[in-house]
Amino acid sequence: MKVKKELLAPCGLYCGVCGIYIAHRDDNTKFKERLTAVYNVPVEQIACEGCLSNRPFVFCHTCPIKSCTQNKGIEGCHECTDFPCSLIENFPFAVGKKVMLRAIPSWRELGTERWVEEEEKRYICPHCSYPQFRGAKRCRQCSNPLDLD
Repeated sequence: MKVKKELLAPCGLYCGVCGIYIAHRDDNTKFKERLTAVYNVPVEQIACEGCLSNRPFVFCHTCPIKSCTQNKGIEGCHECTDFPCSLIENFPFAVGKKVMLRAIPSWRELGTERWVEEEEKRYICPHCSYPQFRGAKRCRQCSNPLDLD
């Protein structure tokens, strides 16, 4: 498996399963419109090519967690002895914080390649095997309730 480095958000919110990344990648206007309510931004700003790409989501341009890891010269929180810190504890989205607290220890344990594989497997509907995005409450294919985060 070839890991796309631009999708390795330092905080542990793997971009490959992010709704904004998926909506942009698939040019899914309907999905982008639904995400505007979640992030309170216009549909044109529902665009991202990964946290570490040249075109991250508007919120990720000034992410204090990304800045912290860059200042420390590390790839991500999985390499930090201060995890979990106040930047994680005060993260503004509850689902994101929950995922970070789960994902970072897993990333440490598994290493990058296996961790990415596990994150991608995690966000598959257990009922119909349709790929999902982080935070999905119902399957986009079969409509069954989900608890994947």
